[in-house]
Amino acid sequence: MARYTGPVCKLCRREGEKLFLKGERCTSPKCPFERGRAYPPGDRGRLAQFRRRRQSVYAVQLREKQKARRIYGLLERQFRRYFRNAERGSGLTGENLLTLLETRLDNVVFRLGFADSRAQARQLVQHGHFLVNGRRAYAPSYNLRPDDAIAVREGSRNSTYFKERSKVLDESAVQDWLSLDAKAMAGHLVRMPAREDIDTVLNEQLIVEYYSR
Repeated sequence: MARYTGPVCKLCRREGEKLFLKGERCTSPKCPFERGRAYPPGDRGRLAQFRRRRQSVYAVQLREKQKARRIYGLLERQFRRYFRNAERGSGLTGENLLTLLETRLDNVVFRLGFADSRAQARQLVQHGHFLVNGRRAYAPSYNLRPDDAIAVREGSRNSTYFKERSKVLDESAVQDWLSLDAKAMAGHLVRMPAREDIDTVLNEQLIVEYYSR
């Protein structure tokens, strides 16, 4: 499947806010936002910050949808499929959408602290470093269910990366809908996350309105 491989800082600048796509770099002085480059990318980006044109309703909805896609690292076709699945579920479509996105395996790996970013978590999963319910998992898009167990594969724990990672795992920093056993380098999904558990700054109603046009 195609995947965006360009500079991710450009995506943050396009949305006009930090999306925290590069882990620690986003909180360091190297971040473009910390260096006064919070304007959109491109030759006319600097001028655009001074032209504060009023955005149409469509433009606001589009930007929110694009922001969500970029935060979770999805292409349009895949994101639209998540939305259709969210529509079929009971309850609010927007909340269903965020729940589906949050319970992706790559996102859970990131939330547990095994990776600095979702992109890094996706790569670790694709390389087969994790077990789900005792079986090796390779699909970052796999949606977890309550009581599913996630663990670093035994053969991967001796790698330099995971040895260093084990030193910074923090059980107290993990959200309530997840649990982490730092010593065993394992965790599990306690329950499906509610809207108040999801700290991603998104207005899901705008996304619903975009696809409901």
